[in-house]
Amino acid sequence: MTTVIWADQEDIPANDRGLAYGDGVFETIRVQANLPTLRQRHVARLLEGAKRLRIPLDSELLQSVIAEAVKHYARPEDWVLKLILTRGSGGRGYRPDATPAPRLIVSAHPMPPMPPSEGVDVCISSHELFVHPRMAGIKSLARLDQVMASQAMPDDCYEALMVNGAGHLLEGTRTNLLIRLGEVWLMPVLSTLAVEGTMQAHVVSVLRSQGEIVLEQDILPAIINQPEFVGLWLMNSVVGIVPVSKVDCLRLPVNARLATIVGQHLFME
Repeated sequence: MTTVIWADQEDIPANDRGLAYGDGVFETIRVQANLPTLRQRHVARLLEGAKRLRIPLDSELLQSVIAEAVKHYARPEDWVLKLILTRGSGGRGYRPDATPAPRLIVSAHPMPPMPPSEGVDVCISSHELFVHPRMAGIKSLARLDQVMASQAMPDDCYEALMVNGAGHLLEGTRTNLLIRLGEVWLMPVLSTLAVEGTMQAHVVSVLRSQGEIVLEQDILPAIINQPEFVGLWLMNSVVGIVPVSKVDCLRLPVNARLATIVGQHLFME
């Protein structure tokens, strides 16, 4: 049975496996006008992550907790709902109990500062990202690669873009990416990503519904030097879509094409 922990009312035991081993998954959901955005995509990803880690989680319980959290933390301004699912308590040692008692930890957080609409400066991280195929896509609690890349990021950079051992662009420390090259949109191969972003999935779905071509392929950073390069966008479910105006020392073209196409579809799912 899953125990629900309200972070503003209860403490988390020190022997929780999420704390000891990163044994769990999490979601961060933007709440606008006290409505969770991209709710079903977040629910689906959390349930998929729990399934792959073999942590039992009831779908109805999850939905009811989200509804209760929106009422519990209701406020006039936008805010962020965070859900952390751990396998629960366990003794010293990696091998989990055959019958876990999971914890679902619920907390509310203020919105981070919104990035400027004219674009953000980013850098290419020197910290390579290696994604194990069995962990690809799920938002696990094991985020040390992202922590280290963020720690090394210059203060004047909004985001650090991470590459794999082959030098292919994968994602930012907290964002996914999309590139416009000529008449098509390009994204990294989903099976190579640490996190399959809910916002990225939503944007791609909207683009394809509008007749746009979106391709998955390996992408080298040098793509931004190609004559056909139109633009680079970052995205996550909290800040939405963010155009990139500079990568390291190279200025990029910035336009409103992606925001125009996605338009009012952005937070309506």
